[in-house]
Amino acid sequence: MTAPITDLKAGAMNPRTQDREIDDRVVTRPVMRVWQASETADVAEATLDVLRICGVEVRHPKALALLAAAGAQVEGTRVRFPAELVKSALDTAPAHVTVRARGSSLPLELGRGLSYFGTGPDCLYVTPSAEESRRRAVVADVLAMAELCQRLPHIDFVMSMGLPEDTPTETADLVQFAAMLTGTEKPLVISSPRGGAPLREMRQMAEMSGDAGSFACLVMSSPPLQIDGETAEKLMVCAELDIPVILAPAPAAGTTAPATIPATVLVGNAEVMAGLVVNQLARRGAPFVYGVGAGVMDMRTTVDAYCRPEHFLGNHAACDLGRAYGLPTWSYAGVSDSKIFDGQWALEAAITTLLGGLSRADLLHDVGYMESGMQSSFETIVLGNELVGYVKRLYAGVPTDDEALALEEIRAVGPGGNHLARRYTRDHRRDFWVSDLFDHSVHDRWEAGGSSTLRMRVGQRTRELLETPREFELPVGVPALLMSLALLDTAR
Repeated sequence: MTAPITDLKAGAMNPRTQDREIDDRVVTRPVMRVWQASETADVAEATLDVLRICGVEVRHPKALALLAAAGAQVEGTRVRFPAELVKSALDTAPAHVTVRARGSSLPLELGRGLSYFGTGPDCLYVTPSAEESRRRAVVADVLAMAELCQRLPHIDFVMSMGLPEDTPTETADLVQFAAMLTGTEKPLVISSPRGGAPLREMRQMAEMSGDAGSFACLVMSSPPLQIDGETAEKLMVCAELDIPVILAPAPAAGTTAPATIPATVLVGNAEVMAGLVVNQLARRGAPFVYGVGAGVMDMRTTVDAYCRPEHFLGNHAACDLGRAYGLPTWSYAGVSDSKIFDGQWALEAAITTLLGGLSRADLLHDVGYMESGMQSSFETIVLGNELVGYVKRLYAGVPTDDEALALEEIRAVGPGGNHLARRYTRDHRRDFWVSDLFDHSVHDRWEAGGSSTLRMRVGQRTRELLETPREFELPVGVPALLMSLALLDTAR
């Protein structure tokens, strides 16, 4: 076996991991671990064996040249990585990454013990409301969902939520980006099917809209153990342009990975480590975010189901591994395999939002997804925001300082007393989470108020939000200029 994980400056020996634990003590909150230090060390050691003995297919000439020059064994497109090359990449990748926001929105400070929630990319279909049927997504949906997310306090970053049918395929990524820049000033995460060239234009478009550093780029390798040309190019161009890159392969147990969750995470981890090496060879210190989605193929339906418990066990294990490496992490929350906005959606979204939050991942995406990532909905984003608010309240933890323990207040009221009219109660009554989407009244009051269901209340709230005047506007002429730049790429 190769060098242990501690020799790679991970686990307890990694100073960057120690920094993150300090941050976690400052941000006290409930957490869930799947793998402890000894188990992440085992997987990291096995990863080095996979990279050294089996290797990874890398299908980009420049990436192959960088790897060969750095000491990797390159035979055609097969690359075998010495442990020292992985160690060097881990040494130079930053523990903290910032994705800036535009205007009054807050930036994403990754690697500091905080979690941020956002929507997801590129759903083929959208269901605008309960009264409308599922249909193909269009550009107007991407814009409207970005505007909706701008109004939702617990959605921290925005992704497209739709792959628009009404724009040329070769410029869909730029058109999506223009629509999102127009609709929100929150940080963006983009996902492009093309290589690195669009990233240069996106950076220019973001700069025109207020801040060139207000977005990150999600890329996905090709399990098992392949980095295609487009992914390799984006890893290198992101490094060159100082764009935070999120590498998040999604191997599936039984198809693109062996049929166990640990092996599935191992395959994904090998791809991430290989991609990290390419990224750091392109520029030492380039911002990088770790992500592995542990898929589980349903052999009865051939669908990679999002909401199997094994999927989230694997996601959590991957987050434990990413944290052991001292890297910011990416995972999932607020998703469902349901085809409509129904009880299954609400149940699965609630479970996965809570599990995602407990994972301590820095970025949690896909809030509002339906149909295993095929479909989005305005209403599910709104309810997803409420679920995220619930989970964020858990992040407050249970402090034990003098104000929280309230010893003087307990003594003042004494046995048999009542705290209802006390000043302490007035001062703290707003500390408790309250939802106006979930009904907590008695039956008679609920009935007198119209006997509304959760779905009815969410629909009403969604309509109100969509009709609310926009609080954010780009300068006059900029939205049209962004869209013209996006469409101009078609003629090139």
